[in-house]
Amino acid sequence: MYLNNYLDIEKKEIFTIFLLIIFSALIRIPVIIIFGDTNLENEWLQLVNSLINQKGLSMHTLEGLLLPNLWMPPLYAYYLYLLSFFNLDQQNYILLILSSQIILASIAIGIFYNINRYFFSKKISVFSSLLLSLFPVNLYACSQISSITLHVFLSMFFYYYFFKITKNKDFTTIFIFAVTAGLLMLTRGEFVVIVVLSSAYLYFFFKIPLKNILIIILIVLTTVSPYLIRNYLIFDKIIIQANFGYNLWKGNNPNAKVEGFALIENDLQIQREKIPQDKYYRILEDKIFADEAVKNIKREPTKYLVLFFKKVASFMFIDMESTQPNYYNPIHYVPLLLLGVTSLIGIFLTNKKSYRLNYLILIFFFYIIIFSCFFILPRYKLVILPLQIIFTNNLINYVMKKKNYGDM
Repeated sequence: MYLNNYLDIEKKEIFTIFLLIIFSALIRIPVIIIFGDTNLENEWLQLVNSLINQKGLSMHTLEGLLLPNLWMPPLYAYYLYLLSFFNLDQQNYILLILSSQIILASIAIGIFYNINRYFFSKKISVFSSLLLSLFPVNLYACSQISSITLHVFLSMFFYYYFFKITKNKDFTTIFIFAVTAGLLMLTRGEFVVIVVLSSAYLYFFFKIPLKNILIIILIVLTTVSPYLIRNYLIFDKIIIQANFGYNLWKGNNPNAKVEGFALIENDLQIQREKIPQDKYYRILEDKIFADEAVKNIKREPTKYLVLFFKKVASFMFIDMESTQPNYYNPIHYVPLLLLGVTSLIGIFLTNKKSYRLNYLILIFFFYIIIFSCFFILPRYKLVILPLQIIFTNNLINYVMKKKNYGDM
């Protein structure tokens, strides 16, 4: 009898997840029809074309020399390249990309529901999953050719299997977690630090055996090794990206605001023109940008400290000086503002002995600090949005218990 009851609960959970995924997919179809990109542009166009035509990942040609890519994280470019194998015309190729992103975004909602179930009741978990699914910035994201949907999809797997490892230390769980971690390192550079933080957290707070931590690290390195080896053979150094300096300068120059500013002035341009025109160009150029950013910060530390805290506030809540089109549409900024407030309250209400929630708080503030050192674009909000919804659930759960409604 008890087994039957358990199986019935499991079936209901599966059905709930299925409905969430289907709903999320259906609600996104009109979004890509109305707002969807119609072609590849800028860096993604250059990277995909280089993979198709030159069979290598490159963004720029310098006096006839094809510069290997160190500018953009490579995984999304390979994702777009893989979809090009269907040999569709331009319109259908773009439709295929956006449709695949609908699938990824919808599956991510189902995984997000499972993450919530580690902390909350089924009702709250369904509510928060629908909230993430319908959140305007998340709805809009899958209609754009951007790596953010792929990143959020992989992040949901990462968090889910992180928590699963705390209960189940079998090799399959460890393997999926580590492979996902490696793939995420190929979508955003800062995820290298998150993998280190997460591995340390598993070891110190959940007492995961050192052997398992070493296995995780080995699998992560194996996952990223093809790209690391490629870069080592070309540049004689282990590197995934060389855009740290540029991003630091873009967010910390005399004209920079929260969104950054990328007008290269004369002195900086003269330094760039002196760089040898060889395969190391990108690495040396990035160092020039890094040095310039550091000079700016040292010259006016108070100015850039104030700017840093503006970025923090903008990332957690809304940007009061945004230049992005339609940013101040109430449908966009009101939910962001409300969620920023409720999630912050939810963080303060977190049980300090809840190692799982405290892990998410650690990751949340890491993102806040690291992004605020550079610059904040609206789509970056999706990186912390699922975490903010979970913290808001904490507030909802607290209020319900205080009102004697019990755990919803």
